[in-house]
Amino acid sequence: MSDTGLPFFVYGTLLPGEPNHDRFLRVRTCRERPAVLPGALLYEGPGYPYAVEGHGTVHGALVTAAPGAYAELLGLLDDLEEFLGPGHPRNLYERVAREAVPAPGVPHEPGPGDSGAREPGAGQRGPGEPGPVRAWVYLAAGAVARSLRTGGTLVPGGDWLSRRPPSARRTP
Repeated sequence: MSDTGLPFFVYGTLLPGEPNHDRFLRVRTCRERPAVLPGALLYEGPGYPYAVEGHGTVHGALVTAAPGAYAELLGLLDDLEEFLGPGHPRNLYERVAREAVPAPGVPHEPGPGDSGAREPGAGQRGPGEPGPVRAWVYLAAGAVARSLRTGGTLVPGGDWLSRRPPSARRTP
């Protein structure tokens, strides 16, 4: 399968409510749905997180580009994530294709990157329940990943949004 037109798995400042969501994704996406990225760990960074391959799960969202916006969105995200090309020595992140899993209870609508494959135990899913979806994800590049593995701070539960206390309830 070609990696052209894949959705994106986002897990940090591109999530709804985070600073880069409106700046980069607003009006450039037609669908955003909660998802997880198995086989990855999430580390604290300087105001943004890094995902690194590992034995864990990262919580985030699958984002599908709006019709006609894919090339623009891909370029903007590559710039934001300082991805200069596969294996480039100055990359902050590598853009790689991985299987993300939409959150249960989110209706499944096949689209670009849908592998059609189901995980073991998939027979337990109801009709229309989501299976893995191939998506672009930005993982920490080589030197950054090595540094994080040896001395980085893991984000508890792999959920960037859980790192801050919930906002206080406002009373009228």
